[in-house]
Amino acid sequence: MKLATIRVHGTTRAVRVDENKAVDLGESDLVAFLRHGDWTARAANADGETYEGALDYAPVVVAPEKVVCVGLNYRTHILEMGRELPSHPTLFNKYARALVGAYDDVTLPAASTQMDWEAELGVVIGAEVRHADPEQARATIAGYTVLNDVTARDWQYRTTQWDQGKTFEATTPIGPWLVTADDPAVATQGLSLTCEVDGDTVQKADTGDLVFDPATLVAYLSEIITLVPGDVIATGTPGGVGHARKPARYLKDGTSLVTRIEGIGECRNTCRRETR
Repeated sequence: MKLATIRVHGTTRAVRVDENKAVDLGESDLVAFLRHGDWTARAANADGETYEGALDYAPVVVAPEKVVCVGLNYRTHILEMGRELPSHPTLFNKYARALVGAYDDVTLPAASTQMDWEAELGVVIGAEVRHADPEQARATIAGYTVLNDVTARDWQYRTTQWDQGKTFEATTPIGPWLVTADDPAVATQGLSLTCEVDGDTVQKADTGDLVFDPATLVAYLSEIITLVPGDVIATGTPGGVGHARKPARYLKDGTSLVTRIEGIGECRNTCRRETR
């Protein structure tokens, strides 16, 4: 199944996305919907209002309690940056205001001149989990989505802590939907992930190259804090980022940014320079 949050009639609604329509799930957004313990059955059996035609996708999770990001989690990217494989996940956080919809504009903040792309597999939590082993952790994953952790490199590397470069407002496309974890489209071990910048394929990888897979990440994070429905884990980006190129390449006003994951979908965004 595909589940999403769409904008309609000046508000948002959680929906199941079918081939030619979306079916209302009875909640204002997907975070609220995932709080129902029986959300899987509710989604499968929903027969609410339908929405047809072009849908206006909000961020798949509008206001998650947590967005936890993982750095240095693809072997190719780690080697590209001249680092050793980590023994533990590298973690940082992002605030909900950083998120935009799958087809919304991405803001290039006026304060940065080094905005870079980072295509990533997103994991959405579907049940409360604490102190889980990998098998228990896997069972709490609601599904998977597409995101791009657009990053201000000139702010990220001001200090050894990365958050300030990672959570500028309206920089992170996520969506357009989540594909539930039981869907055959995401059942394989590795999914093809790509990023295109102005039509150039700049990143191409397989999610099987992750050092720490989704279940391992959920289990690890659950030792630190309780994960709750709607929380997002951004699992990291592969090689091919603009900052590592020689010469470096960054996003510009008007740049087309396409982030795609096999079996899930794509975010298709235009970058727009912030005006003050």
